[in-house]
Amino acid sequence: MTYRSLLFVPGARPDRFEKALGAGADVVCIDLEDGTPPHQKDEARAAAAAFRSNGRAGVRINGVDTPEFEADCAAIRGAEGCALIMVPKVESADQVALVRDRLGADHVPLWVVIETTEGLHKAWDIAAAEGVAGVLFGGADYSVDIGSDMEWDALAFARGALVAACARAGVQLLDVPYLDIRDAEGLSASTLRVRAMGFTGRACIHPDQVPGVNAAFTPSEAQVAHALKVIETFEAAAGGPALLNGKLIDLPILRAANRILENRRN
Repeated sequence: MTYRSLLFVPGARPDRFEKALGAGADVVCIDLEDGTPPHQKDEARAAAAAFRSNGRAGVRINGVDTPEFEADCAAIRGAEGCALIMVPKVESADQVALVRDRLGADHVPLWVVIETTEGLHKAWDIAAAEGVAGVLFGGADYSVDIGSDMEWDALAFARGALVAACARAGVQLLDVPYLDIRDAEGLSASTLRVRAMGFTGRACIHPDQVPGVNAAFTPSEAQVAHALKVIETFEAAAGGPALLNGKLIDLPILRAANRILENRRN
């Protein structure tokens, strides 16, 4: 399943886990990293391992270079119905292999967060590493790493590089959460922009952000209708040159139409 939206919920707030599942996100991610203070790591880890979501929630563990990593892996390894395990600050394919070894190679899909210059440098290898199902762009940490703000121009290069790396590897790519939870208009505008770049979804830090993100990544009825017409026109031409509304229909246009139909929601 392609995730349009991923909603983070703090691992230190197990009372919010069930509520998060009802927010409409395609997947929920219990956050044992940034969403959990150091003194609550043990409690949050136990709550995440015990939570049963029937495949609708995953867990972001702490990074491989942290003291919490081994304990997180041990707790989550046998958890039932975990949709994904997210690993922050991944900087090499070797780190992905280490996580798989600790969790069991076939446990659950791995999502990696690329949020440093070193991670971006190795993005092609990381995205293509065995077991990786998706990448989250950690734009906030990345902006600190390069000494920039989080405005569009500052992060444009990193976003473009990750789009190419993930497209080559055939994995999903989520954008960094929009940090102003009260700015619905800004959320929508920037989310449409990253969708146009090639991102497949976006992470959210508040339930109110989920509808806007889902809407941005859900093809409209007009887009679906046009895609169906593209396919019909192409098939009628039996693979030869075809025109639709005065525009040439060729294989790249056909692939784009098929992608729209793959992403439509009933």
